[in-house]
Amino acid sequence: MERTVLHLDLDTFFVSVERLINPQLEGKPVIVGGMGDRGVVSTCSYEARRFGVHSAMPMRMAKRLCAQAVFIRGDMELYSRYSRLVTDIIADAAPVYEKMSIDEHYLDLTGMDRFHDCQLWSHELRQKIIRETGLPISFGLSENKTVAKIATGEAKPNGEKQVPIPYINSFLDPLSINKIPMVGEKTYALLSSMGVELIGTLRRIPPEAMEQVLGKHGIDIWKKANGHDSTPVCPYQERKSISKEHTFEQDTIDVAGVRHCLSHMVESLGFDLRSQHKLTGCVTVKIRYADFNTHDMQQRIPYTAFDHVLRQIVNGIFDRLYNRRLMIRLVGVRLSELVNGMPQLNLFDDNIELTQLYAAMDKIKRRFGEKAIHHS
Repeated sequence: MERTVLHLDLDTFFVSVERLINPQLEGKPVIVGGMGDRGVVSTCSYEARRFGVHSAMPMRMAKRLCAQAVFIRGDMELYSRYSRLVTDIIADAAPVYEKMSIDEHYLDLTGMDRFHDCQLWSHELRQKIIRETGLPISFGLSENKTVAKIATGEAKPNGEKQVPIPYINSFLDPLSINKIPMVGEKTYALLSSMGVELIGTLRRIPPEAMEQVLGKHGIDIWKKANGHDSTPVCPYQERKSISKEHTFEQDTIDVAGVRHCLSHMVESLGFDLRSQHKLTGCVTVKIRYADFNTHDMQQRIPYTAFDHVLRQIVNGIFDRLYNRRLMIRLVGVRLSELVNGMPQLNLFDDNIELTQLYAAMDKIKRRFGEKAIHHS
């Protein structure tokens, strides 16, 4: 059966939310990120991009390139709220959807063409999102995730692009190879040095040659250049949470000791998130008392993967949940509502040194094990 995959991507999401709150920002160059000289750009408007500003750029450089921009310290709680609003609209309409990140969704519409025109259905869904949230959003519609995502990029800003199966190669061929999701800066530079700059050129290279240059990664890129991608749309409601529990050898009322245990669990879970390039949007704390009665409490949070943020949230939930008259047998922490993303999304109040610290600690943990280093 031929597949039909829809890719939805909110345009300059953080900027668009800020413009909803303050319409006077419309048409102006807007840069969202950390405000200190050591902060980084999280996202920027198309008007700012014309000056060479881009995501992950040091804020100091962005200010030099586009001094006339409106600079805004991001609000992850606000953006998370709008992200969930969009997801709720999609969940009400879509047979199968996968939330890839805070601003990006894939929908599997395979078989829907027996009852609906998929392009019209997608158009109506997009219009509903725009109408109910006020946010601009683009979509690409094609046979698989790769082509749909590339089509979305070509539809931006705030547009629609359908690529039927017979036209996939003619659509991809004139595009730059850096439009392929797996092609990063280093791969692009290597292939460009070989004279391969367009997808059409890459498509005509023998797959064995790509494997010789880039290994298995080269084969995967070659397949995508040919419009092949069998990656399924994984239902979002089935995405796994991650969790840890600890049973004490003896029942305890040592609150400091319990907090220390929770802290270690959070640090381990945070490392798992960052290693998988994921963020969590919901935290649950569980307590089992000596009489085996078990209680838990959850809290939806701004998407994050930072230990220090999660630790503060877990401690707050524990304080509300804990019955101080009872001995504790077990505690646990579960992180759910996982989406793809990098923790830099949270760096609106922190500086780049904190990112570097986490990166350095994670590198040590990957090499020597999780117990090799801990936060103080």
